[in-house]
Amino acid sequence: MYIMGLKSEFDEAKLWVQESLSFDKGDVNLFETTIRVVGGLLSAYHLSHDAMFLQKAKDLGNRMMPAFSTKSGIPYSDVNIKTGRAHAPRWGPDSSTSEVTTIQLEFNDLSYTTGDDKYKNAVGKVRRHVHDQPKKDGLVPIFINAQTGKLRDPATISFGARGDSYYEYLLKEWIQTGKQDERLRRDYIEAMEGMKKHLLRKSKPNGLTYIGELLSGRTFSPKMDHLVAFISGTLALGAHHGLPTDHLDIAKDLLVTFNEMYVQMPSGLSPEIAYFSTDIDAKTDIIVKPPDSHNLQRPETVESLYYLYWLTGDKKYQEWGWNIFQAFERHSKVKTGGYCSLNNVRVAEPSCKDNMESFWLGETLKYFYLLFADKNLLPFDQWVINTEAHPLPIHKH
Repeated sequence: MYIMGLKSEFDEAKLWVQESLSFDKGDVNLFETTIRVVGGLLSAYHLSHDAMFLQKAKDLGNRMMPAFSTKSGIPYSDVNIKTGRAHAPRWGPDSSTSEVTTIQLEFNDLSYTTGDDKYKNAVGKVRRHVHDQPKKDGLVPIFINAQTGKLRDPATISFGARGDSYYEYLLKEWIQTGKQDERLRRDYIEAMEGMKKHLLRKSKPNGLTYIGELLSGRTFSPKMDHLVAFISGTLALGAHHGLPTDHLDIAKDLLVTFNEMYVQMPSGLSPEIAYFSTDIDAKTDIIVKPPDSHNLQRPETVESLYYLYWLTGDKKYQEWGWNIFQAFERHSKVKTGGYCSLNNVRVAEPSCKDNMESFWLGETLKYFYLLFADKNLLPFDQWVINTEAHPLPIHKH
């Protein structure tokens, strides 16, 4: 709201946060609460300079600190923000690797803005610990145990679910801290080289560039989640900040593929997951299985269109974004209000799911707005945008 200049709506929301937002709740997920709520409150503080938002962020940050009370320093995935009791997820003993390594921007900023180093010290210990773990050419398995601190081996290596933002935050934390931490830069570069070596492929017969997965860390699968689309924007942002120029070339090639995941569907909207043909005689490069054909209003492709447009000036990225937006307007808009997720993008008229994802408002629509704005409202040398689309300032040392 603040970025869009909706002052009266922002003031109304601010009043609700001030008077009604309470953290006397039960269990929350550390990662989701950090990127959405702490990140959102800190972003609102930096944009508006209203200290109330910072006090709320500090309160919530303090309530989540017990999650780091493990032998290894790797945080538990869940914490009760009323009682302070933290624990592993209900479904198993491990945390997702991406989750424990995608809280650094927010806790770092909490330390910068409050002057209390305990927040950045906690997440810094996590970062150093994961840095010291054995990897496959910089690539990490998607699970890590909070008690032992060990990455699960074997486990899938993926730039999709449970792996994605580990790589995103290596770059963005390096940028946030004024490019001072050489370890972060090296880890990111090594991971991108590992991605090129083990995961980056061309489909057949038409040669679409995609990033697959390594099942059990060894067996290649030509599967790519829509979540992976973040990497085009990340690669382009890294190139802007002085990292290898071929990263921008890869970003462009991948974004062609992510756009094709929309264009080639009868609905004009992307599936949640796609597989890519390895058969030169195949009729199509993109294969969508029935369980993967839904659309959850995800932001990652629009996010990367935003970065690529403002970093290259190529208007085709705005055109692609406009086509995607129009497809959402046709199929996802609900007459009585809101927008819905969709059941099957492989048909021309997909039916609605009875839900609207929160990141549709918090991320997807925000990136649409930023893509079509008259100027880049969040200059890349002043702001770094967290994985939930909340801008935080770059701290130049």
